[in-house]
Amino acid sequence: MLNMDPNEVQKFENLAHRWWDPSGEFRPLHDINPLRLDFIADAAGGLAGKRVLDVGTGGGILAESMARAGAQVTGIDMGRAPLAVAELHAQDSGLAIDYRQISAEELAAEQPGAFDVVACMEVLEHVPDPASTIAACARLARPGGHVFFATINRNPKSYLFAIVGAEYVLGLLPKGTHDYAKLIRPSEMLRWAENAGLQVRGFKGMAYNPLTRRFSLTRDVSVNYLAHFQRPPL
Repeated sequence: MLNMDPNEVQKFENLAHRWWDPSGEFRPLHDINPLRLDFIADAAGGLAGKRVLDVGTGGGILAESMARAGAQVTGIDMGRAPLAVAELHAQDSGLAIDYRQISAEELAAEQPGAFDVVACMEVLEHVPDPASTIAACARLARPGGHVFFATINRNPKSYLFAIVGAEYVLGLLPKGTHDYAKLIRPSEMLRWAENAGLQVRGFKGMAYNPLTRRFSLTRDVSVNYLAHFQRPPL
């Protein structure tokens, strides 16, 4: 069985036409993208000339920014509508990005060890088996390759800020975007990543200022956080 929740895929299918509207439902992805890109590029020692995979690429916001940084980018997603939007936008932007409707597990069986960098941003909290996705990302990275995840912690503070605040008070995300039970503690991610053979390189929290619409890195991983792992070299 595919590691996907049809209801989760449908959420993003329904909003696909809004993906590149910086003031629409995906505004937080536009706001957070520069921070995500810099974190990945800095930790991976640059992206130029590297083969990069964006797991759960959606409409291609991160994929396009990595392509502009000189990477050879593949973007995968289980939603057809977001991928169609991503393909059209990349064509309009003059970017050559390989978009495919395929799961991380399927691609890992097809192209193990094929990528210098694997990025899986805001995906783990939307799949039935996040440990399986993490293991697939580990298999997709070449020996010595870098693997990045971004997700939301599971605790009372994250419920208040990431769900009540972001979805119901500030309206940054559509109501029902996140299911609290599916949020992931850093300790859980670390265990799954180590079981997949990855070595931890660091965790960073992400703080959001709604007035300036800017994200910044912090040591506080209690709500949104980024994680950097590396596949051991041969």
